[in-house]
Amino acid sequence: MNNETTDIEEGEEELFTPVDPDEMRAAFHKKSRALKDKVTTVKKAVSELIHDGDYLAVGGFGHVRIPTAILYEIVRQNKKNLGMAGHTSIYDSDLLATSGCLNRCDISYVIGYEIRGLSASARRAFESGKIKVTDWSNGALAWRFFAASAGLSFIPTRILLGTDTFKRSAAKTVTCPFTGKKYAALPALYPDVGIIHVHRADTYGNCQIDDGILISDTYLARASRRLIITTEELVPHEEIRANPQATVIPYWCVDAVVEVPYGSHPGNMPGKYWFDEDFFKMYLQGVKTEEGTKKLYDEYIYGVDDFHEYIDKIGGTEKMMELRNIEKLIFSRT
Repeated sequence: MNNETTDIEEGEEELFTPVDPDEMRAAFHKKSRALKDKVTTVKKAVSELIHDGDYLAVGGFGHVRIPTAILYEIVRQNKKNLGMAGHTSIYDSDLLATSGCLNRCDISYVIGYEIRGLSASARRAFESGKIKVTDWSNGALAWRFFAASAGLSFIPTRILLGTDTFKRSAAKTVTCPFTGKKYAALPALYPDVGIIHVHRADTYGNCQIDDGILISDTYLARASRRLIITTEELVPHEEIRANPQATVIPYWCVDAVVEVPYGSHPGNMPGKYWFDEDFFKMYLQGVKTEEGTKKLYDEYIYGVDDFHEYIDKIGGTEKMMELRNIEKLIFSRT
């Protein structure tokens, strides 16, 4: 055996979630495998399944297929001291940081709105020091979800080695028992609550995603202690069974299902509607100041009772049809 190294290196930052796979396996074992109706409301899902101090992980990719209705309700219910996986996370991490819901975050990509610029409000929140941060790469967080979905406490990889990101993470190095080579040991990431938006689901929680990147959602669903699903539409169980290969999240992972048409707005839902660039422009302009931030949140989150009222406020069905037509045009060119 080639003993390259036996020295253990450790990242300097805090590990925010427990990694004991047996403890999590015991929790998962208690989840019912019965086919029962899990349909509920956004308000009930948030009030009953998300508690102060919980660690959250949000599905989707950037501004694509994000569960906006649940995020708004978390802010509206003023959940506190939440942790979060900042994995390809933009509007979701912005909302929770800006509103004061977060006190810790595993970050790989936050604050930046790609070509749209940066969120001044999220930047203020993270720079305030009120949110503890531990650094990872997007790949590292994806591998951490994978490790959790496989029932492991960590996974060996070669990413992060030799980087400052490793130093600012909570990873460690391990020595391979076969070759003596050094690997980065990434701790499994078991969220208290996962939140994912999908194209369709049945009342039991079987979920299908038609188009667009899956990112780590299949792993996230299997790693989360509790899982909330929002869906563009509820469909009969028979429709799910007729196309079983399209079911990427099985019912036994899911704790709550909520039908929320246009539920990714202002984000994109592949095949359904395009990004609302007008809204993002308005938002990024508004959050440049504390006064503008308060006005936006008062109008679009605190000032509406639910997501249906929010959709009416941003232009209703007419606006969503405009975004749908743009999406159809783009799909026809690809």
